[in-house]
Amino acid sequence: MSGADMLDPELREAARHLIATGRIRAETDPERYRTAVKGRQDLAEFFRSELGWTLEVLEVAELVRLHKRRADVPADRGPRLQREGRDGPLAPAKVLVLAALVCEQLWRRPRMSLRELLQAIAQVCAAEAASGRLPHFRIVAFDGMAKKEAHQNRQHLVDALKLLVAEGSIVVDADLDRAVTDEESDLVVKASRDRLAAKFSSLSPSLLALDDLSPDLHAAALSAESLLDHSTATEEELAAPTLETRRLKAIRRLVDDPATDPLDDDSASTPYLHTLTGRERGLTVATSLGLAATVRRDWWEITDPTGLGTGIDFPNGRRSERQAALALLEALARRDDLSAPLSITEVIAQFEEVRGDLPRWAAAYERRLPALARAAAAELVAAGLLTIDPGHPDQWLPTPGVRLWRVRARQASTESASAERPAERSTAEQTALPLTDQPTNDHEPADEQPRTER
Repeated sequence: MSGADMLDPELREAARHLIATGRIRAETDPERYRTAVKGRQDLAEFFRSELGWTLEVLEVAELVRLHKRRADVPADRGPRLQREGRDGPLAPAKVLVLAALVCEQLWRRPRMSLRELLQAIAQVCAAEAASGRLPHFRIVAFDGMAKKEAHQNRQHLVDALKLLVAEGSIVVDADLDRAVTDEESDLVVKASRDRLAAKFSSLSPSLLALDDLSPDLHAAALSAESLLDHSTATEEELAAPTLETRRLKAIRRLVDDPATDPLDDDSASTPYLHTLTGRERGLTVATSLGLAATVRRDWWEITDPTGLGTGIDFPNGRRSERQAALALLEALARRDDLSAPLSITEVIAQFEEVRGDLPRWAAAYERRLPALARAAAAELVAAGLLTIDPGHPDQWLPTPGVRLWRVRARQASTESASAERPAERSTAEQTALPLTDQPTNDHEPADEQPRTER
């Protein structure tokens, strides 16, 4: 990819939005939609050549859709449940299955009531549950079945509808939360077939012969660009990474994840991002999208100064959990062995030390420091600064990204703090600065250094 092939600066914002959300809708984002439609050829070529992703412009549905496929599926990424107006936990498998079943029913009948949907999906699940292809989905308590299960199934269906409403595939004419608490309430669900068609981005599992493959190869088969001939290819051949596969995997991680380990490469040869070609290509793609790259030999950190192309806003925010994550990050940078495993006991001890100096900090967690420790660690895991230790519960492994940060905490003056916010929050200020040991070319951290107050 040469300088002449870089993405037009006018298309960068639309491209970052597509990477973060997968779609641009005319009714909610008319300016970006017009920009994306106008530059569809350049956008489509950029995504195809650099990331192996397909861009689809459906003007009849007023939708621009980016079909993203990754062979290394992130376990901590995906649609999240909506709880009290905020993102909650990741949607469980049953909710995702129900979302697919809702789309199937609405494809046949684009307008249905909630009761009709419940009954239709319950019938489909009842026919397939015995074979294990679909989960049980009972909506009426009978034969000793507790009402709790029927209520939970109703909640799962409402969660699936919320996901489809958020992405613009369906609309409802009443409050979905009320449909959970009031079983007598009903509402109408309507869908656009043109938008439902945009969701069908994968080949049929039967055509891919997934039953003949081990589960760890399913993602690779689903992310393939063409229908593989499973009758002649062996699992070893399917799993063997090609140079193109390694390139796509590395570049997709750069634009999709907050941090990338360049050594995580399925090859016995030089890791792709350590080659001159891979290094330059990765930096060029990041620059084309308007992203900031901080590069070490053992770590790449990619950030979006505008916040548009990512769902991660670390280290900004004043919630106790985010401030605890910053306090933990400060302690991590001061350890003698930065790569040593981090136990929950060490995290709790750090927070007890902070509360010794600032007793009113994180008052809600005064007797629940283990919960605060897990929440703070989860923030750092999401930012790519910690990874979960699979062999030990409540233990984490620091990544080389910890070396890119220095957190400074200082006591705020009583007068200025009282003037700015209530006394219970006037404790201390922390500034988190991403640093780089080995900056590459002109790809320094963003000028807008993140700041936050605790």
